[in-house]
Amino acid sequence: MLMCNLIGVFCMKKISIVVSVYNEEEVLPKFYNAFEEFKKNISWDYELVFVNDGSVDNSINLLRGFAKKDDKVKVIDFSRNFGHEAAMIAGIDNASGDGIVCMDADLQHPLESVVDIINKFEEGYEVISMVRVSNESAGLIKNITSKAFYKIVNLLSDQAAFEENASDFFAINNKVADVLRDNYREKIRFLRGYVQSVGYNKTTLSYVAAKRAGGKSHYSIKKLFKFSVSTIVSFSDFPLKLGIYAGLLSALAGLAVLVYTLFTYHDAPSGYATIVILICFLFSVMFVIIGIIGEYIAVLFAELKDRPIYIVSKKINFDNENIEK
Repeated sequence: MLMCNLIGVFCMKKISIVVSVYNEEEVLPKFYNAFEEFKKNISWDYELVFVNDGSVDNSINLLRGFAKKDDKVKVIDFSRNFGHEAAMIAGIDNASGDGIVCMDADLQHPLESVVDIINKFEEGYEVISMVRVSNESAGLIKNITSKAFYKIVNLLSDQAAFEENASDFFAINNKVADVLRDNYREKIRFLRGYVQSVGYNKTTLSYVAAKRAGGKSHYSIKKLFKFSVSTIVSFSDFPLKLGIYAGLLSALAGLAVLVYTLFTYHDAPSGYATIVILICFLFSVMFVIIGIIGEYIAVLFAELKDRPIYIVSKKINFDNENIEK
């Protein structure tokens, strides 16, 4: 880019499209064919960066085939499954575009939105959050829990408010990507939260999530719950303060029992039920608080171990060698 400026010739900007892949052999050909049809609409140069997150099906062989056909298709192959968050940051770490778009391979994130994203980059925006207005494949429970998740995170977090229904479909320019590469290297991650909290010139675009082109979602209720807990722990210290409020509540409950006892002592109550209720209540509060503290300690332990976020087994159509991050 600097050389282009020095000699005064036109240099086309590049958009990097990062696609996380985990056991997507059923949808990858559909995604690639759809992109081949769509790419003529892109006004910038492009690179298509697939991150194979330890797939155990035929995904990596399909990706090798795509890369063999087109040197603008690049593949990062993990040594094992590290998770969707790790796959996205690996794509960002290795993307070379002026703008970077992160999306899934299941075609729920519409390729057509890339044109709108490029237009926003050209208008000077640096962070573009894609807000899902509806999801054709999500059930009522998932839609309700998704809204509840963002409301709870925004209520508890002392950081920037997060866009409701913002997804892992987002775009950032290279300056913002450098911030993520150099700073936000936590092991317990919430990348879409980082993107919304770094600041810079931000905007949003809405989209309708289509039905999956094939296969099934890899997010189970258990995984979503674990992800939600990790997110709250990463962005809020309010749960740690619950002990204070629980202590005050327990003190009020104890005062109420004291008043009750003083006014009913002439009936000579045995007090057995009262004692049992108080003990159960206090132990419940104590175990909840211990559990919350345990979650924070687990996060601290993961950070202290300082293990890599991901390990690359092989990279295809890249100039640099395999790296660990």
